[in-house]
Amino acid sequence: MSLRLIRTGVLIAASAALAACAVGPDYRRPETAEGSGYTAGALPTKTASAPVAGGAEQRFVYGREIPAEWWQVYRSPALDRLIRAALADSPSLEAAQAALRVSEENLRAATSVLYPSVDAKAGVTRQRISGAPQNQPNARIPVFNLYNASVNVSYQIDAAGGARRELERLEAQIDYQRYQIAAAYLTLTSNIVTTAVSEASLRAQIDATRDIVDAQRRSLEVLEKQLALGAISRVQVLSERAQLAQTRAALPPLEKALAQTRNALATLIGKTPATAQLPQFELSKLELPHELPVSLPSELVRQRPDIQAAEALLHQASAQIGVATAAEYPQINLSASYGTVANKAGDLFGADNMIWSVGAGLLQPIFHGGALQAQKRAAIAAYDRTLAQYRQTVLGAFQNVADALSALESDAQSLKAQAEAEAAARASYELARSQFELGATSYLALLNAEQQYQRSRIGLVQARAARYADTAALFQALGGGWWHAAARAPKSDTVGSRNR
Repeated sequence: MSLRLIRTGVLIAASAALAACAVGPDYRRPETAEGSGYTAGALPTKTASAPVAGGAEQRFVYGREIPAEWWQVYRSPALDRLIRAALADSPSLEAAQAALRVSEENLRAATSVLYPSVDAKAGVTRQRISGAPQNQPNARIPVFNLYNASVNVSYQIDAAGGARRELERLEAQIDYQRYQIAAAYLTLTSNIVTTAVSEASLRAQIDATRDIVDAQRRSLEVLEKQLALGAISRVQVLSERAQLAQTRAALPPLEKALAQTRNALATLIGKTPATAQLPQFELSKLELPHELPVSLPSELVRQRPDIQAAEALLHQASAQIGVATAAEYPQINLSASYGTVANKAGDLFGADNMIWSVGAGLLQPIFHGGALQAQKRAAIAAYDRTLAQYRQTVLGAFQNVADALSALESDAQSLKAQAEAEAAARASYELARSQFELGATSYLALLNAEQQYQRSRIGLVQARAARYADTAALFQALGGGWWHAAARAPKSDTVGSRNR
């Protein structure tokens, strides 16, 4: 008996030692050459400024953390309420969270492979057998009932670690879904901000265009009176009518864009356009942030959810190599059964009717037509492809940040130029008005100056809106601070998990 116990202990120890190994590569985070900056040349520490609303300089503060509610830098309570409503009732976030729960449950289901399977079985059959197998073909064997009840135990030893590599793959899938939630969070908040800025810009452009229409209409009235008096030719009147018609034609596309922008906002917060009670956004009610946090390049790969999701896919591909490799190794199966068999239900649990069995099996793949080797090579190739996609994602992230930083500097210069143009047009209009009041110029010259001034207003509005939109683009390119929201949220509602 002691010898049997020793042999059993040795067998168990050997099985445990085999199970402690896992074939295939252990995942290692890829190295990325982030560099020391985002652009080829050094960017200024601050942008240009202009003496107009929304024209203040913006300073880049490198290394400062990005807040989770980054949109609050616009100091707009209406925008903050809208985004919070969207985060609470967004179908895209709900879908991403449901996908995470699917991955978590798949992992729980797959974890059972590490434990023995235990099944209870009971049954009854009525049968008749022939005596031929016992060389008694003419024997009359009566029909009888057979009752059975048993408990079966089976266990597959994960000798090569293939099952644990599969669990590792499923854990990486959970990480991927968490980062997908973070990406949905970032995309949703960024889209709401840029859409609100677009609405504010469209409203200002519509107001300026309507003012231009009024100015041109008044100009046309003056010209028609002059035509009736014979002071001008009909060509001048027709030219002014054409200009007025062109300006009026610009209004419907702007109004259409505004309506579609409002509809997009309703959809983003999870409402239909008919039921969403949306505020009206105006550029004057949005504050341009004066300080912009800029993460260090070494931190960007840990902050961008798309990079983290790409890395999770890379981890999955690495684990899949281990799964494919383990398929080439032996498979050890242990099984045991204990139960009873009887011809009567009352005798089912009698001591003389007990049956049991203990078994072990070993399966070693020998020849599968090269399928196992091909599957392993395919897994390695899939890893190489995923690694290349990861690198491309990192490169795209650095490009996004560089584009946003350059855009903000260009936007500031553009706004400065537009502000100067608007100031010159306004001065010209005021001068023409003063001269008209003194009788030194014609009313038509006054109206022309007013039209130029109103057109310069549209350019100024577009330049202001570009600064607001590109500010949001910078926050999005840097990751949007989602990891702070994840740290505060309950585990079931998290927008992601950040690995440092």
